[in-house]
Amino acid sequence: MSKEEDKIKHSKRLHRDDAAIKHNMKIAKSHGVPVKQYESHRYAKVNAVTCGDPNCVMCMNPRKAWGEKTIQEKRMEQNKLFNEV
Repeated sequence: MSKEEDKIKHSKRLHRDDAAIKHNMKIAKSHGVPVKQYESHRYAKVNAVTCGDPNCVMCMNPRKAWGEKTIQEKRMEQNKLFNEV
């Protein structure tokens, strides 16, 4: 049924996830974040130093925090200035 290359891809994906978990758990422990063994799978996709709170200044969208404009908005302003000249 499954080919040999499918098995290799699957094992590489599992290894990559395990490596990411170990790496992020090491970072979390060095920063003093409490790490529970049964929650370690969380670090496969989430960074260890991200608190996950959308109202946190470090984790929130920069447009919301400081009113920065998107690349598209900046481009539109630049085009307006260029067309006026």
